[in-house]
Amino acid sequence: MAKGHVREGKTMPYTNGSGTTIASGTVVELPKMIGVALGDIAVGATGEIAICEVWEIAKEAPLVIAQGDQVYWDAANDNVDKTDTNIPCGKAFAAAASADTTVQVLLNA
Repeated sequence: MAKGHVREGKTMPYTNGSGTTIASGTVVELPKMIGVALGDIAVGATGEIAICEVWEIAKEAPLVIAQGDQVYWDAANDNVDKTDTNIPCGKAFAAAASADTTVQVLLNA
Protein backbone atom coordinates (compact mmCIF):
# COMPACT_ATOMS: atom_id res chain seq x y z
CA MET A 1 0.00 0.00 0.00
CA ALA A 2 1.26 3.47 -0.84
CA LYS A 3 2.51 5.61 2.00
CA GLY A 4 -0.20 7.95 3.29
CA HIS A 5 -3.17 5.94 1.97
CA VAL A 6 -5.93 5.89 4.58
CA ARG A 7 -8.88 4.09 2.96
CA GLU A 8 -10.77 3.73 -0.31
CA GLY A 9 -13.07 6.68 0.42
CA LYS A 10 -16.45 5.35 -0.65
CA THR A 11 -17.64 5.54 2.95
CA MET A 12 -16.68 7.52 6.00
CA PRO A 13 -17.19 7.07 9.73
CA TYR A 14 -19.86 9.28 11.23
CA THR A 15 -20.60 9.78 14.93
CA ASN A 16 -24.27 10.38 15.62
CA GLY A 17 -24.73 13.46 17.77
CA SER A 18 -28.30 14.10 16.62
CA GLY A 19 -30.10 12.89 19.75
CA THR A 20 -32.04 10.17 17.89
CA THR A 21 -31.05 6.95 16.14
CA ILE A 22 -30.25 7.42 12.46
CA ALA A 23 -31.97 4.67 10.47
CA SER A 24 -30.23 2.80 7.69
CA GLY A 25 -30.78 4.58 4.37
CA THR A 26 -31.29 7.99 5.97
CA VAL A 27 -29.57 11.02 4.46
CA VAL A 28 -26.95 12.38 6.85
CA GLU A 29 -26.24 16.09 6.54
CA LEU A 30 -22.69 17.39 6.69
CA PRO A 31 -21.77 21.07 6.24
CA LYS A 32 -20.98 20.88 2.50
CA MET A 33 -22.05 17.38 1.48
CA ILE A 34 -24.32 14.49 2.39
CA GLY A 35 -23.95 10.80 3.13
CA VAL A 36 -26.36 7.90 3.42
CA ALA A 37 -26.34 5.75 6.56
CA LEU A 38 -25.33 2.19 5.69
CA GLY A 39 -26.86 0.82 8.88
CA ASP A 40 -28.67 2.12 11.93
CA ILE A 41 -26.46 4.48 13.96
CA ALA A 42 -27.42 4.79 17.62
CA VAL A 43 -27.04 8.07 19.49
CA GLY A 44 -23.37 8.57 20.35
CA ALA A 45 -22.30 5.61 18.21
CA THR A 46 -20.14 5.75 15.10
CA GLY A 47 -21.33 4.11 11.91
CA GLU A 48 -20.45 4.21 8.23
CA ILE A 49 -22.10 6.53 5.73
CA ALA A 50 -21.81 6.23 1.95
CA ILE A 51 -20.38 9.36 0.34
CA CYS A 52 -20.32 8.28 -3.31
CA GLU A 53 -22.08 6.00 -5.77
CA VAL A 54 -25.69 6.33 -6.94
CA TRP A 55 -28.54 6.45 -4.41
CA GLU A 56 -32.28 6.95 -4.80
CA ILE A 57 -33.28 9.95 -2.69
CA ALA A 58 -36.63 11.65 -2.02
CA LYS A 59 -37.58 14.71 -4.05
CA GLU A 60 -40.58 17.01 -4.04
CA ALA A 61 -43.16 15.73 -6.56
CA PRO A 62 -43.61 18.87 -8.71
CA LEU A 63 -39.87 19.35 -9.26
CA VAL A 64 -38.47 18.29 -12.67
CA ILE A 65 -34.80 17.27 -12.65
CA ALA A 66 -32.76 16.68 -15.80
CA GLN A 67 -30.00 14.07 -15.97
CA GLY A 68 -26.77 15.77 -14.89
CA ASP A 69 -28.44 18.59 -12.92
CA GLN A 70 -26.64 19.66 -9.77
CA VAL A 71 -28.95 18.87 -6.86
CA TYR A 72 -29.01 19.94 -3.23
CA TRP A 73 -30.35 18.59 0.05
CA ASP A 74 -33.20 20.61 1.58
CA ALA A 75 -32.81 19.75 5.28
CA ALA A 76 -36.04 21.50 6.24
CA ASN A 77 -38.13 19.32 3.90
CA ASP A 78 -35.94 16.17 3.86
CA ASN A 79 -35.69 16.02 0.08
CA VAL A 80 -33.62 16.96 -2.95
CA ASP A 81 -34.11 20.25 -4.75
CA LYS A 82 -32.18 22.55 -7.10
CA THR A 83 -31.73 25.45 -4.67
CA ASP A 84 -28.02 26.28 -4.50
CA THR A 85 -28.22 27.73 -0.99
CA ASN A 86 -28.96 24.24 0.38
CA ILE A 87 -26.38 21.48 1.02
CA PRO A 88 -24.77 20.21 -2.22
CA CYS A 89 -25.51 16.51 -2.62
CA GLY A 90 -24.42 15.61 -6.15
CA LYS A 91 -25.56 15.24 -9.73
CA ALA A 92 -28.77 13.68 -11.01
CA PHE A 93 -27.78 10.28 -12.39
CA ALA A 94 -31.10 9.99 -14.22
CA ALA A 95 -33.86 12.43 -15.05
CA ALA A 96 -36.86 12.67 -12.72
CA ALA A 97 -40.28 13.77 -13.94
CA SER A 98 -42.69 16.04 -12.12
CA ALA A 99 -44.72 13.15 -10.69
CA ASP A 100 -41.65 11.25 -9.43
CA THR A 101 -41.08 11.27 -5.67
CA THR A 102 -37.44 10.16 -5.89
CA VAL A 103 -34.38 10.89 -7.99
CA GLN A 104 -31.19 8.89 -8.54
CA VAL A 105 -28.24 10.95 -7.30
CA LEU A 106 -24.52 10.38 -7.81
CA LEU A 107 -23.50 11.50 -4.33
CA ASN A 108 -21.16 14.44 -3.95
CA ALA A 109 -20.27 14.60 -7.64
